[in-house]
Amino acid sequence: MEKQFEIIDHTADIGIMAYGYTLAELFKNAATGMLSLITDLSKVENKLSKEIVLQEQDSVTLLVEWLNGLVYELDAEHLIFNDFALSIHDGGRLTAICYGEKLDPQRHVIKREVKAATYHNLNIVKENNVYSAAIIFDI
Repeated sequence: MEKQFEIIDHTADIGIMAYGYTLAELFKNAATGMLSLITDLSKVENKLSKEIVLQEQDSVTLLVEWLNGLVYELDAEHLIFNDFALSIHDGGRLTAICYGEKLDPQRHVIKREVKAATYHNLNIVKENNVYSAAIIFDI
């Protein structure tokens, strides 16, 4: 995919527009976009992996919980990820293997703190075989 995500302006907060040919690719690109708001992901090495499994009633809730789970991993466990092997199954189940490492303040300079993904105007749209979602983050 040519464009994975782009940053969008929002009053007092920040957001991204994420894209994907599949829901899984959209979720992966949304995660990459969000984490790139926090630090330079090119400096994150794949030293460890962590599995995340989520179950939600709908794709929008699943997307928010997925992103907020990654924020939790960063805040509570000090883990930063830069790659994801992700699948979404019927019934709203997400399974992901997240690759990254422990946060190293010497190499992973924090550009901004992302507190949470929000539901503000969040909608997943499929148009011309491409999924997209505008996601606003509390900072």
